[in-house]
Amino acid sequence: MVTVDKAIVARLDRDGKHFEILVDSEMAYALKEGKIVSIGKMLAANQIFTDAKKGMKTGTSDLDVVFKTQDVEKIVPVIIKDGDLQLTTDFRRKKVEEKRKQIITQISKGAVDPRTKLPHPPERIENAMNEARVNIDPFRPAESQLSDVVKQIKSVIPLSFEEIEITAEIPAKYSNQIYGVIQKEFGSFQEQWLGDRMIIKIKIPAAVKESFFRRINGLTEGNARVS
Repeated sequence: MVTVDKAIVARLDRDGKHFEILVDSEMAYALKEGKIVSIGKMLAANQIFTDAKKGMKTGTSDLDVVFKTQDVEKIVPVIIKDGDLQLTTDFRRKKVEEKRKQIITQISKGAVDPRTKLPHPPERIENAMNEARVNIDPFRPAESQLSDVVKQIKSVIPLSFEEIEITAEIPAKYSNQIYGVIQKEFGSFQEQWLGDRMIIKIKIPAAVKESFFRRINGLTEGNARVS
């Protein structure tokens, strides 16, 4: 369990109510990215607050109204995923740099100079990002930022990015997760229904194919058919 003095505040405003929790920055960030973490170890205090710094606890009636539960372990992931993490400047800078390096690697592996048909070295891509003043979001997956970054640096260096079309059959019970996550991380897709299965077709950069497969299999507990 993280100590209170080393914890950061995660906040959520919903239905006119304000909620705060004290959490470990690394674990809260990982949870926001969709990873599995121990809620007990992440929390500095097993309590939902209206003002964490002042120690003002949230009334149980507010928890019932907004979250339909008083179970802290069920409420905390909602606050983390839907709310804001008050990251330190150094932590935010560190995560931005990590995402930046991931994006540079993906572009270097998946894109080529259309004039030479050769990949651009990472240093050239990084310089192009600096020249284009690309901003990296520390909370969005690198894959979901790839297309935006490529569009911005195309004005600086010529890029050709191979795209592939993927078809996936998704059981109906997972459709809400697909809408919320896949569109956010990989872009829009075409859909149709076949009985109790949703069929989606999506075009993605070839460089993120494996990431897409892992993500969709994770969301559907391995029950998606992808081709």
